[in-house]
Amino acid sequence: MEWIYRLTEFSRCDLSALGLLVICFFFIGLLIENAPASYPSVSQLMAEYRRSWMRHMAARDVRIFDAQVLNGLRQGTAFFASATMLATGGVLALIGNADKLIDVADDLSLQPVAEVVWEIKLFLTLLLVTNAFLKFVWAHRLFGYCAILMAAVPNAPEDPQCLQMSRKAGEVNITAARSYNRGLRAIYFSIASIAWLISPMALMAATMITFGVLLRREFLSRSRALLLDEGEYQHQKLTETRQTPPVIASQLVPSNTNKNFSITRPRLDPQNAPPSMPATPVVPSHLKIKHPL
Repeated sequence: MEWIYRLTEFSRCDLSALGLLVICFFFIGLLIENAPASYPSVSQLMAEYRRSWMRHMAARDVRIFDAQVLNGLRQGTAFFASATMLATGGVLALIGNADKLIDVADDLSLQPVAEVVWEIKLFLTLLLVTNAFLKFVWAHRLFGYCAILMAAVPNAPEDPQCLQMSRKAGEVNITAARSYNRGLRAIYFSIASIAWLISPMALMAATMITFGVLLRREFLSRSRALLLDEGEYQHQKLTETRQTPPVIASQLVPSNTNKNFSITRPRLDPQNAPPSMPATPVVPSHLKIKHPL
């Protein structure tokens, strides 16, 4: 009964903003991971590149580069796991000192609310940050599993186990990346949930902005266009290169240069070769040293 009484402290606008955040959080995840085949997301395109990576890895004798790439992925997940752990401790400390938030609200002339309202709002941020921490920890562990599977791939491409083990490593790598992306989305929405401390309308605005940013990066970004059609991008870059005017050597010489200055370019034709320097350098008469003898 006490919790029900505490929920009465929230208005309908607060509950609507909270519902919007929850719906957008789960909807964008389902949309990214289950996008239609006719319009895939960046995460789905990268999953195919990860499978291609493992197939090429199985055909390589030296796999130092693959180990370095996987190590970089593990370091990224470890960094975010550490960051979310610190953020979790910070939010817990803030919940334990919610009375200071009330003083800040009074200084900013915000609408006075009960202390339990601040605690529940911070609990939403804590829930999202904790979810991100668990996703990053699981992604870090899956990347470790992927490293073991990559080490178990035989060095002989003709081995029947080679392709099968590389496929397993690719699927585990994709699962780890999926958990990593879920953790990132949880961080995005945890930042948006902080706007609830200002007002419910601020939470709605922050939620829609976060949803729009994720939607653009996964479906409308330039990186997606490059991953989807690399040939068109190469043609565009080649066209831009051809349209760039060439740099002439004479344009590199400043206009106020001495007239005797010239650029000597090497020639392959011996008849047009520049004259060789004399064996003994010619010294001007006024610079010659006259011996007293």
